[in-house]
Amino acid sequence: MKTRDRILHTALTLFNEQGEVHTTALEIADELDMSPGNLYYHFKGKDPIIAALFDQFEQRISETLAAPIAAPLANQESVENNWYYLFVLFEDMHDYRFIYDNLTDLINRYPKIERGFKRILALKRAAFYALCDELIAQGGDTREQQLNAIADNLSQTATFWFSFDHLLHGRRDPEITMHRGVLQLLTMIAPYLGDAQQQFYRDCETIFETLQTVHQ
Repeated sequence: MKTRDRILHTALTLFNEQGEVHTTALEIADELDMSPGNLYYHFKGKDPIIAALFDQFEQRISETLAAPIAAPLANQESVENNWYYLFVLFEDMHDYRFIYDNLTDLINRYPKIERGFKRILALKRAAFYALCDELIAQGGDTREQQLNAIADNLSQTATFWFSFDHLLHGRRDPEITMHRGVLQLLTMIAPYLGDAQQQFYRDCETIFETLQTVHQ
């Protein structure tokens, strides 16, 4: 692994484990058994490291959000397809969770991150809109309003899920946290499914219970 990549990998691990605000460039160098001057040769301090990690994250999650979503949600197979799509999204977020743990502070300190996160949020809303587009059968003026409202709710829940889950349950198996997040998103859609609502709920609960057993 190239030195630059080693620095980014180590910084990401430290940021995720102890928080970006509590991690210094010197600690990153110490963790790598590297002189501060060598680190400075590649990154002129912590700020460029944060910017490079955010660029990595934006590229990765943008590719995930641009992937096609299996639809419609009419049977357990398609529920599973959408489940795993959303799980990949949560994995992307979890791998760079320091961004979400300190989001308000980061976007206030770094205008570039604020602009980038707005692009990510727009992609999230578009992906969730597409996920819901097949679900509301009735026509009329309210349909577009409903789709936009659901997309907003799903985007908000996904963005702050890790903080919410941590406050509620403390640190626990991240696999369970992510699968619980997917369950939360999908069951937020269920009330709009009409006659398919109850079966959809049962399919989601069955998938979650199976996965939870696997990760226990």
